Amino acid sequence: MKGLLSWCLMMVTMTLNAQHKFAYKDLSDGTFTPRTVSGVRSMNDGERYTTQEGRSIVRYSYRTGEMLDIVFTMPEGMPVPEGYAFSGDEKKLLLVTEKEPIYRHSFRAEHWVYDLETESLRRLSENGKQQAASFSPDGSKAAFVRDNNLFYADLTGETGREVRVTGDGEFNRIINGIPDWVYEEEYGFAQAYRWAPGSDRIAYYRFDESRVKEYGMTVFGDRLYPSVRTFKYPKAGEENSVVEIYAYDLKGEKRVKMNVGDQTDQYIPRILWTPAGELAICRLNRHQNRFDLLLADPDTGNAKTIYTETDPRYVERIDDETITFLKDGKRFVVKSERDGYMHLYLHDVERGELGAITEGAWDVTALLGVDEDRDGKGGGTVYYLSCETSPLRRNLYSVRLDGTGKKRVTGEEGTYDIVFSKGFKYYIAYFSNAATPNTVTLHRADGKAVRVLEDNRELKVKMAELKVPVKEFFSFVASEGTELNGYLVKPADFDPARKYPVLMTQYSGPGSQSAADSWKMSWEDVLVQEGYIVACVDGRGTGFRGADFRKCTYKNLGHYEVLDQIEAARYLGTLPYVDAARIGIYGWSYGGFMALNCILKGNDVFKAAIAVAPVTNWRYYDTIYTELYNGLPQENPEGYDDNSPIFFAERLKGKLLIAHGTADDNVHIQNTYEMIDRLVKADKAFETHIYPDRNHGMVPGGRNHLLERCIEFVKNNL
Repeated sequence: MKGLLSWCLMMVTMTLNAQHKFAYKDLSDGTFTPRTVSGVRSMNDGERYTTQEGRSIVRYSYRTGEMLDIVFTMPEGMPVPEGYAFSGDEKKLLLVTEKEPIYRHSFRAEHWVYDLETESLRRLSENGKQQAASFSPDGSKAAFVRDNNLFYADLTGETGREVRVTGDGEFNRIINGIPDWVYEEEYGFAQAYRWAPGSDRIAYYRFDESRVKEYGMTVFGDRLYPSVRTFKYPKAGEENSVVEIYAYDLKGEKRVKMNVGDQTDQYIPRILWTPAGELAICRLNRHQNRFDLLLADPDTGNAKTIYTETDPRYVERIDDETITFLKDGKRFVVKSERDGYMHLYLHDVERGELGAITEGAWDVTALLGVDEDRDGKGGGTVYYLSCETSPLRRNLYSVRLDGTGKKRVTGEEGTYDIVFSKGFKYYIAYFSNAATPNTVTLHRADGKAVRVLEDNRELKVKMAELKVPVKEFFSFVASEGTELNGYLVKPADFDPARKYPVLMTQYSGPGSQSAADSWKMSWEDVLVQEGYIVACVDGRGTGFRGADFRKCTYKNLGHYEVLDQIEAARYLGTLPYVDAARIGIYGWSYGGFMALNCILKGNDVFKAAIAVAPVTNWRYYDTIYTELYNGLPQENPEGYDDNSPIFFAERLKGKLLIAHGTADDNVHIQNTYEMIDRLVKADKAFETHIYPDRNHGMVPGGRNHLLERCIEFVKNNL
């Protein structure tokens, strides 16, 4: 009887435990995907906003949350919009349908123009799909790119007269108005032109990529004979596109080349029009350790340098937040880490630096905008996100342009993302922390809450029912004296007297962050249900701890990062509840590069590794990214070869899984094929999963299959 009672109790316990488990399918089917509020567009008055709901564009009040009206509904039988934008006067809508993805940001699509006054809908062009379409500021025209040439359509007439701005565009040779592959990937934009404030000019990029070498990618599909897709991809140390900037005068139908200097082996990461009608051009040298801001006259092309920044290692990425001009067209805010941390500075075109807006041993992580005083006498409020309270967290702050009156606007501990209304009357806050899924709230600019837009209450209840474990943050000091941050996720029934296997997950790329106080569930959480501990540590080279912490990996990419992951594994192995003989590591892309190096160089520490879409030799990766962090291979061969896993294949002892998609235009499958070849020559056993016609994210349709295989691999080998 006693034995029967024990058996019954055991079965009840097993049943209860099973009820508190979830499988990968629960992740892939969206069970743990938090709801959000997306597609928000602030109206010009700052009091109303729109969202897309199915086929309709719906307008709401910020103050009350009341639905005011339906702006537009796409007629039945027409494609459902996949994006929309208002003209500057809010009298027209530009609608995107039938997208065809190209690379990370770019796509071809049909664009439609809806006139809210006449209630008429028409195609932007009848001559084929377009790229990078946008309204002119006054809404009278819309520019776009087709077949590598820049056009604009006149929207004032009934026919939408189409005007060709350039005519020399040619596939794999000349590109106008859109970026080449490496600019799109590394500088993060797909529209390489800008309308002037007066709608009378268009400034645009011209890429001459004729000397850039081609990469050929086999496309299988269902064809009897596969085809080869070629595109220009500049690998480290190789030739880039020659980039020119032009200003096109719509009235005079003429273009003027801007003087960006005599050097052609350089980068132009951004262009922008100033409120005064001049063209600001951001210029970087090939080594990316000198940044110049040029101010060009669109009539003559003459340019002068108004700001220069140099760095003994490299200048951090130039993006849309690097330079922000104020309304007077003379002053501008610069985002720079000249003092060792990323901060904001006020400059004047003629007088130079006027002063620091922010300062301290912490990084500004985002410049959200400047609300200038109406008197125009130099006042104004700057809104920004920073990690002042902790590198793991983000909060909203406000400060005056002269650096006084700094206030912390948000109050909870975790990670905020903020979207302001036009005029900075309201903002929508997207907040989460390790224990709290995405919460979306509306606030006044001073932080006062107006209402909750989404609290994900059902998801929170589900998590509580399943006893989903929460990240536990920790830090430790590595042998070289650097403190590293990380987190652990332990099983819900964690027993400190047991010994648990550990899977380390990481990315580790320059400026990245994986150990953050934000909410996320991924495939690794399924393993926690199976009795594994999941750990993550951000080593040297990762972000939000100042320039020295991040840039110490310069010209030695993969050296300190790998040492730190090995040290982290050794540290975890000292914990009383960790089985030091069963520690594995996983990573994707840069993280895959790391996972390979760790199991090869840390073969006495790691029992298993999973490397997805890994870089295996930095000579195979693109110019802008690789040379920024590692210099040119011609000048730093040791920095490339000493840290590329293909040269250490003979060190493999543990279990290894490598996966890659054949249509990965970013990290080419050449990397994995070379790694496989080296492992075969070294007579090493390993597993591979090759995904035909899948890209860097294993899309379409391969990601879930891969991650389920990863779970199986860990359970079988760790």
